[in-house]
Amino acid sequence: MDLLSHIAARPFSLHSTPMTNVILSIDQGTTSSRTLVFSLDGQILFSAQEEFPQIYPQDGWVEHDPEAIWETVMSTLKEAYAWTAKENLNVAAIGITNQRETTVVWDRVTGKPLYNAIVWQDRRTAERCKAMAEKLPVEALQAKTGLLHDPYFSGSKMAWILDRVDGARARAEAGELCFGTIDSFLIWRLTEGQSHVTDATNASRTNLFDINKQAWDDALLDLFNVPRAGLPKVLDCAADFGVCTLLDKDVPITGVAGDQQAAAVGQACFEPGDIKSTYGTGCFVILNTGSEAVISKNRLLTTVAYRLKGKTSYALEGSIFMAGASVQWLRDEMKLVDDASETEAICEALDSTDGVYLVPAFTGLGAPHWAPDARGAVFGMTRGTGREQLIRATVESVVYQTYDLFDAMGKDGVTPTALRVDGGMSANSWMCGYLSDVLDMPVLRPKILETTALGAAYLAGLGAGLYDNLDDVVEQWTAERKFTPTLSAETRETRLADWSKYVQKLLS
Repeated sequence: MDLLSHIAARPFSLHSTPMTNVILSIDQGTTSSRTLVFSLDGQILFSAQEEFPQIYPQDGWVEHDPEAIWETVMSTLKEAYAWTAKENLNVAAIGITNQRETTVVWDRVTGKPLYNAIVWQDRRTAERCKAMAEKLPVEALQAKTGLLHDPYFSGSKMAWILDRVDGARARAEAGELCFGTIDSFLIWRLTEGQSHVTDATNASRTNLFDINKQAWDDALLDLFNVPRAGLPKVLDCAADFGVCTLLDKDVPITGVAGDQQAAAVGQACFEPGDIKSTYGTGCFVILNTGSEAVISKNRLLTTVAYRLKGKTSYALEGSIFMAGASVQWLRDEMKLVDDASETEAICEALDSTDGVYLVPAFTGLGAPHWAPDARGAVFGMTRGTGREQLIRATVESVVYQTYDLFDAMGKDGVTPTALRVDGGMSANSWMCGYLSDVLDMPVLRPKILETTALGAAYLAGLGAGLYDNLDDVVEQWTAERKFTPTLSAETRETRLADWSKYVQKLLS
């Protein structure tokens, strides 16, 4: 009996074999780094997590210290690995998933970063992007990359660092520097400089990668002024990314994907029409479109869903910058809650917000508006507006922004019939229920909410030969709860009309 059949035959036990195979999944996110241990049947056996500081040098700028990211990754990785050793488990592979678009430039020899990592939320290159739009029409950019001229993506961030750090551009042209997204930086460090690689999903978020040809594009490199010499080699999502040599034994890194694509894998969204929405720092909706790279006419993104054995599957994506981060704002800046979990009971206790709406454009608005200069605002407040109304308006704003993405997909001719949700905010059952109400469709919450890390583990398992194919992943997906609509059509339409009115006020 093979290992997968053994797992299917009876529940997983830590001591079922002398050295049971497990997978380490590094989940490097926007506010924290985690390493999780997964059994081959997709169960979380252990998790270690550490937060790191957010850096805001100027309005609209967001940075991370790459060394802080590295330290938290290594700390959690060693903690998880030590646990596996104590439990007599064999770490067969490592998977990595990462905050996408966040960009690092480092010395090819020493590994020392030249500047802080510029985070995906950062808006400093907005003017640069506007200037490039005059040189290359957005339609031409979309045809190659599936993306827009927006500071969200990595290419303009790389160019900014090369232009602002003394001597960096000359060193980059000479091949002395490496640059890429967080996954590339981590792999370079984990392999002690032996591998400068990325995967197709992360490459597809740079604005430098032709998603049709699956290659870095010389014309785009010239437009963004990014030298090819520093870019990583692009591999499939399940591949040989190198060997981690920093633990007690060498462990192969065999699976990599950007966080949202990894979540789609963890949600088993492998068929055209499958759709998931991840509620973390931001909210990201990914709709599998199969082998066709559908170009949106309504300002959604076309991206690589995953690439396996040289075959690319594509997706339509809607990106919302402020989801869980809005609740974090309630907690850390406004001091209205001590813990995010408090919001569920507060929302449940109210019949409505009494007409209060928050448009959380704290770092601009993402899809489908793409307004980097927009800023957040609260509308409809009265003398009677209190803490509870503002809290519920904040949670509702995440739902309304999701509706805007679904509305854009509908205009593109795509009409999903059910939504799979995951991420930290999806633990809020009230939010999931309201999401079902506003979208007017079933919402499915999986048994394992940590689908981003799970997806990276699945990819690592595929790359290491621990799974035969995607069918092994599909068989493991199960829903923990199904939410169905209960809100009247009249109430739904009234609230959506008010939301749209306030968004347009903000944009006008």
